Amino acid sequence: MSVAGITRHISSDSPRIMVVDGSKVVRRMIETLLVKDVPNVSVISCETGAEAKAALQEGVVDLVTTALRLPDMDGLELAHYVREHAPQAYIPIIVVSGDVQERLVNRSFGDDVTDYFDKSLGFAALTTFIHGYVAGGNSGGGEVLYVEDSKVVAMATRRMLEKNGLSVIHVISVEDAIAHLETAMAQGRIPGPDIVLTDVYLKGGLTGHDLLEHVRNVFGYAKSQLPILVMTGDDNPANQSALLRLGANDLVQKPIEERLLVTKLLFQLRVGRMMRDKVAQSKA
Repeated sequence: MSVAGITRHISSDSPRIMVVDGSKVVRRMIETLLVKDVPNVSVISCETGAEAKAALQEGVVDLVTTALRLPDMDGLELAHYVREHAPQAYIPIIVVSGDVQERLVNRSFGDDVTDYFDKSLGFAALTTFIHGYVAGGNSGGGEVLYVEDSKVVAMATRRMLEKNGLSVIHVISVEDAIAHLETAMAQGRIPGPDIVLTDVYLKGGLTGHDLLEHVRNVFGYAKSQLPILVMTGDDNPANQSALLRLGANDLVQKPIEERLLVTKLLFQLRVGRMMRDKVAQSKA
């Protein structure tokens, strides 16, 4: 081992995941779950940003997870270093933090971070999240209520989602989406779809903001009960924050990158399903 404090689980032709966290317990927990859940994974475990920097020079890394607060630097500083000095063109960088929601609303992650994970969801959910990035992954099925008024965009996105094992209910307006949810409720199918994917500005009098308001406050569906992923071309941090405050689980920036959209959507779908199962078990 050429870099102090770095441990590896090596296998050939395997995804290489770097886990950077000041807590040995946290690193070991993530390592154990990754080795169990991600086939043929190699885990590079680093306590500090300095160790991570050294390890990056030893070979290609397929994904980096980092805490926001490391013993020797801020996790966002490490993310910037990875962007500037990694030997390959691009590495997904996932920030693992207990204050994700606050930072999401404040739009304070910066452009170096690919995605973010809230520790409150649990480390088992984190390995599912990571698996989606490094290996794609089967959705296990699920129904997406997809709100998009562009026929061309809708056709391409629908094919993308169906290719990943999802069934898609496509509507062109918020009014139609609300009607679909009302019908599902009247039929006793609550909430109906497993997840909502919506644009912000659509045909009709209502916008994605109105859909968020209706789902969260009129239907009363929590984020865990009916996740909502919003696609937006607006890079204004204040406008993005407004969508999250209204109840979006996450945002996907336009132009849409297929792998990122599918990874985020499948992750929200799995976590939503997991949370609904927990509620059902508690009532049994």
